[in-house]
Amino acid sequence: MRLYAVGQRSETVRRANLSAILRELHTGGPRSRSELVARTGLTRSAIRGLIGEFVAADLVSEERAAPLGGPGRPSPLVRPNPEGAVVLAFDIAVDSLAVALVGLGGEVFDMVRVQRPRGHSSVAEVVDQLAEQAAVVRARSRHDALIGIGVAVAGVVRRSDGFVAMAPNLGWRDVPLGAALARALEATVPIWIANEADLGAVAELRRGAAIGADDILYLSGEVGVGGGLIVDGRPLTGVAGFGGEVGHIPVNPDGAACQCGSVGCWETEVGEEALLRLAGHQPGGGWGEVDAVLEEARAGSTIALGALEEVGRWLGIGLAGLVNIFNPRLVVLGGLFGRIQPFVGSALAAELDRRTLPASRALVRVVPARLGVDAPLLGAAELAFEPLLADPAAWLRPRGAVAERASA
Repeated sequence: MRLYAVGQRSETVRRANLSAILRELHTGGPRSRSELVARTGLTRSAIRGLIGEFVAADLVSEERAAPLGGPGRPSPLVRPNPEGAVVLAFDIAVDSLAVALVGLGGEVFDMVRVQRPRGHSSVAEVVDQLAEQAAVVRARSRHDALIGIGVAVAGVVRRSDGFVAMAPNLGWRDVPLGAALARALEATVPIWIANEADLGAVAELRRGAAIGADDILYLSGEVGVGGGLIVDGRPLTGVAGFGGEVGHIPVNPDGAACQCGSVGCWETEVGEEALLRLAGHQPGGGWGEVDAVLEEARAGSTIALGALEEVGRWLGIGLAGLVNIFNPRLVVLGGLFGRIQPFVGSALAAELDRRTLPASRALVRVVPARLGVDAPLLGAAELAFEPLLADPAAWLRPRGAVAERASA
């Protein structure tokens, strides 16, 4: 069968151009028209016309740039308007629940994180708490241009409908989280749900330690271990969104039982419980107990330092396999791993040197996350913004004069 090239209609080209401009402003911040020309490859006249549509829709604003002292008129500066499009973001972690109200361009208007007791909470309890937090945040905000809701959850999530197939450390299995949240929030905007590590990777790529790196591996440690992969600038999540469950790679046949039902999973060797057990602390103590271990390590405790070194060794063992498979430019350590990185860096690096293919080892760097515990929450905001960024034309069309100009 002969294959033919597929042409693009003018409307398809327009959609792609609008998306390129809005993504640039959302992730990169204010740009001059000249910078947008250089970064998108569009002509000056195309930039001028498309920016005009965004201004009319109140998604961006333009202002006269300060003179540079040279000849000619300076190019106008284009800014994303945070109040023009707003999203709600939620983070469902094992030890805490968080909500944020975020505007276009990544401006955080409000953020609340509430610690909760360790232990399995019912879906109904969690959903009710999130609805209460959301009501508080929205009540004290004057930003009402809500376009979507994004949710990060520590579990295996089907992205198409927010169905949580398994969240071992939350005690959940086969949970229709998307439907439950839609009812509790009485949502009139789309709700998007994804794995917390996948979203942490997106946040660090766009706003954190991985800016400018198109191939990254994000590792998030808490009770369990999550992984997020960015390949050539795009998230790699698998056919249904279940990819990246690196915490359940079997690394120790003689290891401990895992919450997932298997034995010797990576998270049983490097997760919070393993660190506390090795350091002689009560498992299940949460961040407070981890802080105590780190304080002991800073004071020179051989037990605490030994526990951290052992966790670092296993961290390097598992990470070496992932580096050999995915050949990332950057490994970003989030959550628990970002906190303990100063203590485990040497042991981790030694295992990478010993077990990673030399060509891949020479290229990869390991760095702590810049966004810390809030990376999944901010990634959830990016998830909610994605429909707007992917197809701004669908949002411009209903807006009066913009729609008339678009069809002219």
